[in-house]
Amino acid sequence: MRMEFCTIASGSSGNCTYIGTDYTKILIDAGISGKKIEEGLANLKLTGDKIDALFITHEHVDHIKGAGILSRRFDIPIFATADTWAAMEEGLGRIAPSNKRIVYADEVCAVNDLCVKPFRIPHDAAEPVGYNVFSGEKKITLATDIGHVTDTIRESIEDSDVLLLEANHDVEMLKKGGYPWSLKQRILGENGHLSNHTAGRLLAEVMTGKMKYVFLGHLSEENNNPHLAYETVEEILRNNRIEVGTHVKMDMASRFQNGVKVEL
Repeated sequence: MRMEFCTIASGSSGNCTYIGTDYTKILIDAGISGKKIEEGLANLKLTGDKIDALFITHEHVDHIKGAGILSRRFDIPIFATADTWAAMEEGLGRIAPSNKRIVYADEVCAVNDLCVKPFRIPHDAAEPVGYNVFSGEKKITLATDIGHVTDTIRESIEDSDVLLLEANHDVEMLKKGGYPWSLKQRILGENGHLSNHTAGRLLAEVMTGKMKYVFLGHLSEENNNPHLAYETVEEILRNNRIEVGTHVKMDMASRFQNGVKVEL
């Protein structure tokens, strides 16, 4: 069964990822405008009415901005944890009761031929999750907005064919940058965001022969840049005898446009 993956937007200003098979198309997060999401889908030769479900990781605006309008325009069910629903419902606007769906961490949710499994992540949100998406033996994982690495995250990432992993900031850039100290503390804290170095070390720990593609995403516009993130993670992998391009392909998830489309 063919499986597709493509980020439509990934960054501190908005996030949206497409995953699909021949029979099922889903989005994970909708943190940019509905218009921008439709443009991203059009680049994939898709329209909004082809989307079967929208899964939300957590209620922050860079993950839900376009969710309400998409659901209303194309009658798309929205899946999220119960506490995420409570935190985001007012911001989404009116959603048809039939399109309000609850997911539970560690419980598999089936959407046609896709199986979606949420897993807990530490972040300063009501009930945030990452997602594993399965089609047969193929596995795609989305893991962003992570304050620190847990055993659950390691186990959820292992044996993924495709992984979207947060590399939010360079620690020194963040410390020297213009953010107020309180915001720096939040980002660096246990419920904040993963740094480039932490992302690299995590990848080195979980990398197996099964993993084909890694995308680094959710980069901070102020405290990181794609070249630095890529070089930092690549160096850590190389020091652990993992050669990018030989053992695994790695790319950046673009902030404002579709990233590289992967087919499994």
